[in-house]
Amino acid sequence: MYGFTVALSHTPFDEAVAKVIDALRGEGFGVLSDIDMQRTMKDKLDINTRPYRILGACHPRLAHRALQAEPDIGLLLPCNVVVREGGPERVIVGFLNPQTMVGLTSAKEIQAIADDAEQRLRRAGARLCA
Repeated sequence: MYGFTVALSHTPFDEAVAKVIDALRGEGFGVLSDIDMQRTMKDKLDINTRPYRILGACHPRLAHRALQAEPDIGLLLPCNVVVREGGPERVIVGFLNPQTMVGLTSAKEIQAIADDAEQRLRRAGARLCA
């Protein structure tokens, strides 16, 4: 699987997004981009969809190490985190598993960086469920 998820119950969508950003920050990640897919689908296609945001999360030290090891790794950055409404009073948070990068590069140093990033993202997910 290319990612892992956690589910939040009884949490309004906007509150869930704020909690995700805070949990990421607690693990050293910043959010470089915030794509509102619901708004984009409405604006571009006039289609109504459930709330769906894609957050581009970046841990600067890990990103720097990865770019030093493999300059083209930027094609796989940042780590995407999806926050989507999964049903009434249910928000699903999906994290890209950084291990997906490992199989796409031959740089040996990427494994340790992906391990560190994965541990941090999993802890961020665990914070959401605490």
